[in-house]
Amino acid sequence: MFSGKEYVYEVYKEKSFSKAANNLYISQPSLSSTIKRIETRIGMPIFDRSITPVGLTECGLKYIQAAESIMAIEQDFRNYLDDARNLQTGTLTIGGSNLFTSYVIPPLISSLHQKYPGINVTIIEDNTSNLESQLLLGSLDFIVDNSTLCETKFDTFLYREEHLMIAVPKKYPINQNLQEYQVSLEQIRSDACQDPKVPVVPLMEFKDYPFIMLKPNNDTMQRGTHLCKANGFKPDILFELDQQSTAYHIACSGMGICFVSDTLLCKSPALTDMIYYKLDEEKSKRNICFFSKKNRYITFAMSEFLKLIS
Repeated sequence: MFSGKEYVYEVYKEKSFSKAANNLYISQPSLSSTIKRIETRIGMPIFDRSITPVGLTECGLKYIQAAESIMAIEQDFRNYLDDARNLQTGTLTIGGSNLFTSYVIPPLISSLHQKYPGINVTIIEDNTSNLESQLLLGSLDFIVDNSTLCETKFDTFLYREEHLMIAVPKKYPINQNLQEYQVSLEQIRSDACQDPKVPVVPLMEFKDYPFIMLKPNNDTMQRGTHLCKANGFKPDILFELDQQSTAYHIACSGMGICFVSDTLLCKSPALTDMIYYKLDEEKSKRNICFFSKKNRYITFAMSEFLKLIS
């Protein structure tokens, strides 16, 4: 019923068929024919052609009021699309474990918010298995993890490389025999400890001490047990926990040794009760990546977020 309303509205604004036709870049007969078809379609005249300048009939007034309402709604929607395309609005939902939601995601979304304050960001904290399921269901845009996820199901976007270190309570006597292998937090935070000249600690030296580990499905646990096995012993595990940060803080209380990423050590407050050692680079090196569901539509918000991590 309101198809062609822009022609009617132009005549209404100009109060002249000739001026309206000129504005619309069409001939006056063509415009008159179009208006006549619209009036025939609704069954009543819109314009009173018996007066000069041309005016509206009662039906025409109602038509214009309705047309203005429709055009206002259309303009609102165009504004929304413009905002969304210009990233003035939008949504982004990111999932990760406690480590990543605490230390990796915040500075990234802070940068995104400074540039695009209209984007609404939601952070979901959970374990990798649950997050992976949510990503496949479409309830998450991204998850961040240091595991390797199925390439046929997920697209992978590299964020940065990280390394596992081993953290040992300072009170353990074995530290006195291993001073040549010790690295400082400053070396870890500057990545200087990954220089090939920095020696790798012989893990066998820790075989008689308790370990604070993560649960079996965790990549840190799998790498840690593999490193111990490669060095000829099975670790005496005191606790198996869900979160790396929890394991690290329990180790800092003096209860055991733990494997900890340089991501955590670079971001968390410096603690003086621990001694750190470098591990075999090839076995301790892994990537932190963001993952999205394969072949899903990449929204404007997702696209801009990916620019921040590249």
